[in-house]
Amino acid sequence: MRGLHVAVVGATGLVGREFIKILEQRNFPLTSIRLLASDRSAGAKLYFKHEQVEVKETTAHSFDGVDIALFSAGAEISSHFSPLAARAGAVVVDNSSAFRMDPSVPLVVPEVNPDDAKNHEKGIIANPNCSTIQMVVAINPLHKANPIKRIVVDSYQSASGIGTAAMEELVDQTKLALEGREVVPHLFPHQIAFNVLPEIDLFLDNAYSKEEWKMVEETQKIMHAPDIGISATCVRVPVSIGHSEAIHIEFERPMSPTEARQILADSPGIKVQDDPGISLYPHPWSVAGTDDVFVGRIRKDVSHERGLAMWVVADNIRKGAALNTIQIAETLIEKGWI
Repeated sequence: MRGLHVAVVGATGLVGREFIKILEQRNFPLTSIRLLASDRSAGAKLYFKHEQVEVKETTAHSFDGVDIALFSAGAEISSHFSPLAARAGAVVVDNSSAFRMDPSVPLVVPEVNPDDAKNHEKGIIANPNCSTIQMVVAINPLHKANPIKRIVVDSYQSASGIGTAAMEELVDQTKLALEGREVVPHLFPHQIAFNVLPEIDLFLDNAYSKEEWKMVEETQKIMHAPDIGISATCVRVPVSIGHSEAIHIEFERPMSPTEARQILADSPGIKVQDDPGISLYPHPWSVAGTDDVFVGRIRKDVSHERGLAMWVVADNIRKGAALNTIQIAETLIEKGWI
């Protein structure tokens, strides 16, 4: 097929730079790449395939001639510019929360619901929240074999979920704490160094945080399973990259850990690391920079006869954001939907 004209919005951000890296690594079929950002970042130069590309300011005319626009610049920017890009003829794959729960916008994880990407009437496809993505990749193969009735999930989310500045603040706070000096948080509600914070995003009237509620609503939408009961607790931890999740699942009928382990091992996008005898299980340090969702600690939940528990880890910047977005674009190309 012909090479595509691709725009990256938010090109200088943490996810935007990962977009550029993955497009190159996966040899994405593009003829040209247009790097876009705010007026503050315009003029910066980034490398793509060993060539410098100048970052331009995002404007209403930035999308003329663009086939695919990859957005990761926040909900406000996406809400304004995504419809403009779609009207210019581009298919937008948006990494923000702006359109995720819009009933007319598909919310896609290619390992789970690739066919939903076809129905992009608005010209926009939403990329889910990072913590949701890794969970649905891990649980959907099990759900297809044995319907899930209920999920209780606790997430342990890294500083990179907020961005580069948060990663830098984690390092700075750690140095100050080790030197016995006062730590004054800026991006975090409290000190994050040597601490954990059960607060990600704003709290809602039901006492859940927005991050927790995203996991509920997005999972149900992606899996077309509005009846699955889901309760989430999302926690920020002093880790740079990589989100971890402890997931407890109640099935329609009993499922053995052996059966679950085999199903997961045979599923795309998943790697099973599960041998407690040699301390083999996924952890953020080991999965950073990788593409897959890693699963371990698969065991019977002794509190429920139809329950299993497992531990799921993924690189939130890569699979949880940039890679999933580009996999959506690849699905459009593979299926001939663009």
